[in-house]
Amino acid sequence: MLTNTSRVIYPHLNLTKLDIVEYYLCIAPCILPYLEKRALVLKRFPDGVDAPGFYEKDAPAGTPEWVHLHRHHSASAKRDLNYIVCDSLDTLIWLANLAAIELNIPLATLDDPEAPDLLLFDIDPEPPAGFQEAVFTALILRDLLADLDLVPFVKISGKKGLHVVIPLRGKYRFSRTRNFVHAVGSLLAQESPLVVSEVTQTHDPGKVFIDYLQNSAWKTMIAPYSLRATGTATVSTPVSWDVLARGIDPGDFTIQTVQAGDEDPWKNLATSAQRLPEVVP
Repeated sequence: MLTNTSRVIYPHLNLTKLDIVEYYLCIAPCILPYLEKRALVLKRFPDGVDAPGFYEKDAPAGTPEWVHLHRHHSASAKRDLNYIVCDSLDTLIWLANLAAIELNIPLATLDDPEAPDLLLFDIDPEPPAGFQEAVFTALILRDLLADLDLVPFVKISGKKGLHVVIPLRGKYRFSRTRNFVHAVGSLLAQESPLVVSEVTQTHDPGKVFIDYLQNSAWKTMIAPYSLRATGTATVSTPVSWDVLARGIDPGDFTIQTVQAGDEDPWKNLATSAQRLPEVVP
């Protein structure tokens, strides 16, 4: 049952909770394959995106019995948490009704939460660097990965950066994927003065940081096709490399423009699993 559907969630666009529910209902065929078999971390904005939101790992009180939960002991919380697994349309709509605007997924499925099936290059520009600098970095990253016989996929984060993802086959551990991303980031930093790869350089003005630390167990990335809590209701949208290279404005990918009928550049992600090279040159 939907509640408070007239509550305004995106004040600048006058979009209500019902608009959020309708977006997730329409985009369900695209987003559900990326959510199933993964433990969700929600970011909820019950009072709208202009008010402080909050992250939620543990299923809230009143969670329906039909919602699939995964129990995991959190060392940081020092207790068991019941993560929500969104494996049905009903669950997705229930989450939208909770004003769970941002849906975050780990890089491993529940089949083995310690073995990532996705590797992430989180490309994060620091002002005055912006989206165009992130695009430049992603394109030289793609070329470097091609030299390693790897085929990456790319999506807009929905904010200022980009996510470059490689689907994996084989039982890697997060230490392996994290070290690989760090090593590749270090190579790019040697090639381009724009790029930095060390945590101490995260906030260096005008640089683009390749964040490797998200490649850790139970850390997350924003799911493909998830809304973002921005004033213009942007969407973290997969794009093709050709489209990215031709030039795009991330502000063009919003709740009002991203539709389920559009071609999904990530449609072959699940069948494109790759092995990492043993060494990085």
